[in-house]
This record gives sequence, structure tokens and C-alpha cells, in this order.
Amino acid sequence: MSDTVTRLAEIRTAIGRTERDFGREAGSVALVAVSKTKPAEQITEVLEAGQRVFGENYVQEAKAKWPALKERFPDAELHMIGPLQSNKAREAVELFDVIQSLDRESLAKELAREIARVGKTPRFFVQVNTGEEAQKGGVPPAETDAFIARCREVHGLAIEGLMCIPPADEPPSPHFGLLAKIAARNGLKGLSMGMSADYEAAIQLGATYVRVGSAIFGARG
Repeated sequence: MSDTVTRLAEIRTAIGRTERDFGREAGSVALVAVSKTKPAEQITEVLEAGQRVFGENYVQEAKAKWPALKERFPDAELHMIGPLQSNKAREAVELFDVIQSLDRESLAKELAREIARVGKTPRFFVQVNTGEEAQKGGVPPAETDAFIARCREVHGLAIEGLMCIPPADEPPSPHFGLLAKIAARNGLKGLSMGMSADYEAAIQLGATYVRVGSAIFGARG
């Protein structure tokens, strides 16, 4: 068993233990294995170990790796978790099963246009900038309710949940709690929150997806 597969097993065990510790239903938290910058060979090891949900940050990188991987593993589910440029909407709709970084009106419009053209409908998460950081993508919390409504009513997008990346220099739990409150009042069940360093806190506060990269694949070069 490779080090990567060993680490994957450890993360899966830890997620299951955390679900039990906080009274979550077994299997209610899905692991998104963040495979950005990692070669197809290492991703294949994780696929062969049974992992099926993966996250990528860049359209071009995912396009280079994932069509061939999906031919071999057609039940793999690919999530876009990085910033998405509007001019990449067509490729994103064609390639990704879930887009977690929907964060502005212009992108919603382009995605709706490409869905109509391609006939393929990804699921969507709205990214919320819970820390209101200028350098980070995401909808400000105060504007999220109105943005979700426009995505649904104007653009016809199927919004499944919310995603956030808390500020690196702040405790994450208040940000996870805020995201959960916004989701609840908008009738959204999906919560993508928590990464390698803080996924246990995210599970405690209701995460349905945790995005784990380095704790599985090792440090990025």
C-alpha cells in the first residue's frame, strides 16, 4: 500500500470517527480529495482505493488529466473548487460535475448560457466570502441571499449548497457557523467547508463536503 493510499485510509477513518463523535449520521460527510497539481498516476492510486469525489482548482489542469481518468473510472465525480473565470464557463460545464465557486452575476449568466448550449447541468455551490477578504473570491455574507435568489430565479441554476474558505489567520468555526446559518435560511443542505487542517471542526458544524488535499496527497511542490 502506498503512502498516499495509507493517508487516504487514515482520513476516511478520521471522518467516520468525527461523524460519530458529533452525532452525525454515518456517511453524511463526503470527502473531496483535492488533486490539484498532482499527477494522474497518483490520482489513479486514490481512485483504485475507492475514492470517487475529487476537487480541482484550474480548468486547464483538470482538462489535461481528467477526461482519460473518467474513461477508466466513469463514476468519478469532479468538483471545481478554485476561482472560475467567465471565459472558462464552457469548458467548466463540459468537464465538471459540481462547480463550488459560483460567486458573481456575470459568471452565473455565462454558466446558464453554456448549460443551455451543452445540455449538461452541473450542480452548483455559491462561494461565500465569510471573512470579507478583498483578495479572495466569494459573495459577501450580506449579499448572499439576494445572489442565491437571482441564480435560481433569473438564471435557472440549481443551487445545491454553499462553500467557504475561512481567513487563514482566524479560527474557522465562526465562519463555518455563519455559512450554516445562511444555508439553512435559503433551504440549502450542501455545506462545503473544512480542509486538511480544520475538517473536524467543519463536520461538527454541519459540513456535508470536506476538501482535503495535502493530508492525502502530501505537500505540494
